[in-house]
Amino acid sequence: MNIDRSAHDFRSPEPEPGLAGRTWQGVKRWSGRHPRLSRVAWFAVGLAVLALLIWAIYPRPQRNLRFNQGPQPVGVAVVRDGDIHVTLNALGTVTPLATATVRPQVGGMLVKLNFTEGEMVKAGDLLAQIDPRPYQAALDQARGQLARDAATLANAKVDLERYRALQAQNAIAQQQVSTQAATVKSYEGVVVADQANVETARINLGYTSIVSPITGRAGIHLVDIGNIVSAGQSTGIVVVTQLQPMSVLFTIPEDNVRPVMARMGAGATLPVDAYDRTQTTRLATGTLATVDNVVDPSTGSVKLRAMFDNKDNSLFPAQFVNVRLLVDTLHHQTVVPVAAIQRGSDGSYVFVVTPDKTVLQRNVKTGVQDGDTIQVLSGLKPGDTVVVDGADRLRDGADVEIPDQTAKIAAPSAGSDDAVRAARRAQMEELMNKSCGDDVKKLCPDAKPGTREARICLFRNRPLLSQQCSTAMAQMRRGGTARGGARP
Repeated sequence: MNIDRSAHDFRSPEPEPGLAGRTWQGVKRWSGRHPRLSRVAWFAVGLAVLALLIWAIYPRPQRNLRFNQGPQPVGVAVVRDGDIHVTLNALGTVTPLATATVRPQVGGMLVKLNFTEGEMVKAGDLLAQIDPRPYQAALDQARGQLARDAATLANAKVDLERYRALQAQNAIAQQQVSTQAATVKSYEGVVVADQANVETARINLGYTSIVSPITGRAGIHLVDIGNIVSAGQSTGIVVVTQLQPMSVLFTIPEDNVRPVMARMGAGATLPVDAYDRTQTTRLATGTLATVDNVVDPSTGSVKLRAMFDNKDNSLFPAQFVNVRLLVDTLHHQTVVPVAAIQRGSDGSYVFVVTPDKTVLQRNVKTGVQDGDTIQVLSGLKPGDTVVVDGADRLRDGADVEIPDQTAKIAAPSAGSDDAVRAARRAQMEELMNKSCGDDVKKLCPDAKPGTREARICLFRNRPLLSQQCSTAMAQMRRGGTARGGARP
């Protein structure tokens, strides 16, 4: 017992807690004395930690420096003088000029099929054969009846001639001669009827050989050999469809009928192209054949028919195609790529590139669109250089950069509002030169104030500009903001 107490007395004392431990112990004692207030405090600390975490992981908003990055790389195109094709696009259906369902005209057993499914047949080619024996027997019977009645008629005519000779000698009465003449007439009628019966039997015998009524492509046979067919049955033997030439039926709005009729009235031949479903592959080229004589009141459209020779059988019956009707060709028109046209609150406009690599916003009036090009009625002249790629980042008077430029940029043609823009730009340039002269000397000693190099240098050193120069440049940008673009 004494040994244990001695061992206990000589144990090393516990280390004193550090600052963090003492703080935590104090917090626990304070929480024990103030339980309600401690819960509120801990809740506030949790909210603060959560807000700090959200602030740390939430992405920072980035400044919109779209218009403040100096010269913008753009793609350009030169306005040219060219042709514009006035076309009408429509959906069409390939419709054969003739489709015949070959049906039997007499009844009987089908004994032979003389065609191969899918082959081309000509008008008059034998397609199928019905058992001809019953009809051959009927023809022979009609011929025998005709021969018998013809012999009776000949005998009656001989008797009539004999009676007339005796009547001339007053050997017989006139009534007997008249009776014999009537008998001859009766036999003549019987012979005519017999001849008609012979012709009918011959026709029915001919109907046992079923021939193609048109030249075209034979489809799948609908009746097998050995089946009994009847005259005029709903199910035919085969369907023959004419493939060459082929027509396409399509509709256009009634508002577009007048120019089409005017061109046809002038004797013009209007070309028509048929494209596949994706409008990338041209299937055939033909001409407009006719325009229907009435407007469909339910759709407000008019039906047209185009003709194609279809020698390569590229058009298939009942196929849906995209039709492009060339109504007219306008020569020597001012044309630009469609990508150059921008839309704003004041209408259509383009950015014209000047030789000093700045752009002018120019209002234009557009006309007919032909594929990737569009007609410009006013605002541009052939030879002008316009922006076709990157116009959404531009404003009036902005500096641009043209990668891989080889050709020299020509001076733009004069526009109706160029004088106003030039005066406004000169005023802004004067304001910037007055406010940023010292900044140019300090930051851009090799550039002259008011030049493009000075503006580029100032843009690159925006954080180092004076307050007066920054205000002047901001005012200049606001004065030159494009109508359809965002303000920087």
